[in-house]
Amino acid sequence: MQPRWYILHTLAGQEKKVKESIEKRAKTEELTDYILEVMVPEERVVEVRNQKKITSMRKLWPGYVFVRMVLFDDQDQLLPRPYYFIKETPGVLGFASESGDRPEATPDEEVEQIKAQISASEEVERPKVNFEVGETVKINNGPFLNFSGVIQEIEPERGKLKVVVNIFGRNTPVELEYWQVEKA
Repeated sequence: MQPRWYILHTLAGQEKKVKESIEKRAKTEELTDYILEVMVPEERVVEVRNQKKITSMRKLWPGYVFVRMVLFDDQDQLLPRPYYFIKETPGVLGFASESGDRPEATPDEEVEQIKAQISASEEVERPKVNFEVGETVKINNGPFLNFSGVIQEIEPERGKLKVVVNIFGRNTPVELEYWQVEKA
């Protein structure tokens, strides 16, 4: 019996509850041999509120939970116990890719890409909003507080922006971190 990754469609905002419920119930109902891993893919994002840098988590796949589980036996027959365990979990609408009563597994490569994206977000702070060159932004932190400028360059690996700000009638390039600006 080979464990595979399956995607569950959940009620909006219920992803963490579903994850916790599956993990807790799997232990209680002795299904830990079938339910091996439950994941809600999230990345770390940074935003500014009241001129303070705040780090929070943003769901990469809102409304979905990933489960690594054994759902088929060696003869490729659906195992009813883990199948109905998942289907009867509060907040679960069903398997995301299911033809009839036969859930389709997600390729391991796709899940590995998602895991890589999660671990990359732990190393680099991403802005809650995405910026583009030529976009006007308002500076909400530092010596240029309340100035507006135009993004000239974006350095995602460093989490920095080069913004041209008009100071005393002269355009001056200023290097700022993502969290120091917001869309104008």
